[in-house]
Amino acid sequence: QVQVVESGGGLVQPGGSLRLSCAASISETIFSTNDMGWFRQAPGKERELVATISSGGITIYADSVKGRFTISRVDAKKTVYLQMNNLRPEDTAVYYCNARLRGGSWYVRWGQGTQVTVSA
Repeated sequence: QVQVVESGGGLVQPGGSLRLSCAASISETIFSTNDMGWFRQAPGKERELVATISSGGITIYADSVKGRFTISRVDAKKTVYLQMNNLRPEDTAVYYCNARLRGGSWYVRWGQGTQVTVSA
C-alpha cells in the first residue's frame, strides 16, 4: 500500500514563505508515472485541491494560490514539493498530498498531513 509523508509545515507570519515536502513509499519508476497533488483542509471546511503536477511536469493551481504557490517534483527522490510564498491567514490549514494515475482517482490513503498556520 502506497504511503506518503508530508512535512515542512509550521507557523509563519503573513507574507512569509514555507516549503512543504511529500515523500512517497513507492519505487521511482512507479512514482514517475503518477500525477501528484497537494490538498488542504481548513477547520470546518472540506478538503480542497490546491495544486497538481502531472507525470510530465504540467502544473495546475487553484485560483486562490495562483502566483503564490509552486508545485514541483523530483522523481529520483520520489518527492513532491509545494513552495508557498506571500502566505495569507486564509492559507491556514492541514496540507496533504496524494497520487493518481493519468485519468484515475486519487488513491493514496490520507496521511496525517502537515499543519500550516499563518498568523501575526
